[in-house]
Amino acid sequence: MTTAIIGAGVMGETLLSGLLRAGVPASELLIADRRIERSAEVTEKHGVTNGTNQEVSAKADTVVLVVKPQDMAIVLEEIKDSIKPGTLVVSLAAGITTSFIEDLLPAQTPVIRVMPNTPALVDQGMAALNPGSNCTEAHLQTAETLLQSVGQVIRVPEKYQDAVTAISGSGPAYIFYVVEAMIEGGVMLGLPRDVSNELVLQTVYGAATMLRETKEHPTVLREQVTSPGGTTVAALRQFDDFKVRAAFLSAMEAARDRSKELGMQ
Repeated sequence: MTTAIIGAGVMGETLLSGLLRAGVPASELLIADRRIERSAEVTEKHGVTNGTNQEVSAKADTVVLVVKPQDMAIVLEEIKDSIKPGTLVVSLAAGITTSFIEDLLPAQTPVIRVMPNTPALVDQGMAALNPGSNCTEAHLQTAETLLQSVGQVIRVPEKYQDAVTAISGSGPAYIFYVVEAMIEGGVMLGLPRDVSNELVLQTVYGAATMLRETKEHPTVLREQVTSPGGTTVAALRQFDDFKVRAAFLSAMEAARDRSKELGMQ
């Protein structure tokens, strides 16, 4: 089974390197990018074959589209006459529906929509996928195998994908934003930056590990840290006064709405 990845940006290279680490032979992987120098760079680094969008899609059993939503129609126009009948097309573009892709490709082309996230860079990604109208269970399993090389995968109905984009697709940026603020807070309180950085990173890692391993609701774990009249409750009071929870909810609504807008465009 030959897989072509169209789009050699961060996520495209991340998926490529994950497949190689998972044991997929380089001879079964193809890469294409509109930036010729970038395509050559990835080829040199990973030992795979590159080519134009048309060339790699003509040779592939699975074509993975890792392109910007705004570029999707252009790429589909380029490859529609070169993909073989039955080729599985997997899209990682935010907001782009399976029906949009199906309408621009040959009839009966199986299409799967995926929303990944950047922790795939360290094999801790979270991807949600949904099938188009021409997919079989075998197609879904093929896509899951590809994505499991860089993290975890769940199946969702397509109507949830814009919300998935807002939660896990954009979610790492929210965490980085909070971590950045906590580190700056430590510096403001007089800690050396390297000490503040180490304290915050391990705290975030430990808290996430507790959530996964204890299976406790986050409210329960938060209450375990919050002693009556203590330091934590004083801090949480400030979050409530500044409506931090409401700001997070509004932010995720904005991300969901932007995902829908990208699909409309």
